[in-house]
Amino acid sequence: MKVYQINYDLRKQRNYDALYQKIKSYGTWCHPLESFWIVASNKTAVEIRDDLGAAIDNDDGLLITRLQGEAAWYNLDDKGSQVVANWLKSNLGSAT
Repeated sequence: MKVYQINYDLRKQRNYDALYQKIKSYGTWCHPLESFWIVASNKTAVEIRDDLGAAIDNDDGLLITRLQGEAAWYNLDDKGSQVVANWLKSNLGSAT
């Protein structure tokens, strides 16, 4: 499975629930920072963009980037930083 980072900027209406539900529908996901998620999927970046695009408004921004292997992090989500770290290690391979 490929791993993608999802960054977004919801501007006017800010309907987070619809976007979050779409992201979570991928099944294997992580939410390490406020406007940043990571998902594992067999889809392409374009397919994910188009899928998530249905949950946002025309004035919102969306960036999908494929991640491969190496990663580093510091001071992630307070509530589950170890859970996030474990997810990253499991899904990105070699990570610190």
